[in-house]
Amino acid sequence: MVTTSTDLNPEAFLQLAGHPLRWRLLGDLARSDRTVHELTGLAAQPQNLVSYHLGKLRDARLVSSRRSSADRRDAYYTVDLTRVGELLAATGEALHPGLRLEPSPASAGPRAKRPRVLFLCTGNSARSQMAEALIRERSGGLVEAHSAGSHPKALHPNAVRAMREGHGIDLAGQRPKHLSELTTKRFDRVISLCDRVREVCPEFPGDPETIHWSIPDPNAGHAAGDDEASYPAFQQTAAELDTRIGFLLATLTTPTRQEKS
Repeated sequence: MVTTSTDLNPEAFLQLAGHPLRWRLLGDLARSDRTVHELTGLAAQPQNLVSYHLGKLRDARLVSSRRSSADRRDAYYTVDLTRVGELLAATGEALHPGLRLEPSPASAGPRAKRPRVLFLCTGNSARSQMAEALIRERSGGLVEAHSAGSHPKALHPNAVRAMREGHGIDLAGQRPKHLSELTTKRFDRVISLCDRVREVCPEFPGDPETIHWSIPDPNAGHAAGDDEASYPAFQQTAAELDTRIGFLLATLTTPTRQEKS
């Protein structure tokens, strides 16, 4: 038996993830963070049934939930793609060594045109700026990245510090932008990074794929000017964005809806 760092053996993982509804929920969450209400609509199943199976996935640490910053009564569910990938790899290898999965390269690869991605958050002062810089760096410039906010404010010094110290990326030249500056532009993906901006996200030309990543404001709950206390939250945000962007880059190697049509 292949050993793995997880507490689910391959047989248990197959039984858990192989249930049709749970597999559907994992697939929906792999594309975007969702609320229970949204997942219920996508699966066309009763809410109590969807909640039951989400509970099973959460107990196995395949998904997690975060209280919405826009509506504290609601919660967004997120799939842990890193953990799912590790379990899938262990499952294949357990059956036969020749089925060992290799990780996808973290680059966008050659395409007829560069994919265009827009990241949105409320202030365009941290999360969206960090995401824009990370995808540009990790793709080697093969992705055209932009960011904006619904209520722009000055770039937070901890965002600059976290990117410089943790990822070797300089944000100093970036400026905050209002999302109205970009509403006439065409994008392949429009990704909201906070729950509030998702509620006010306008429509963009060309019917881009819209994705939501429910990522907390790293500065929330900290006193103004107390940058040292909030810095670990900025480091955590940068790490989460880096992981999510690695998976996003793998999807950008496939044609978008615009390219297929």
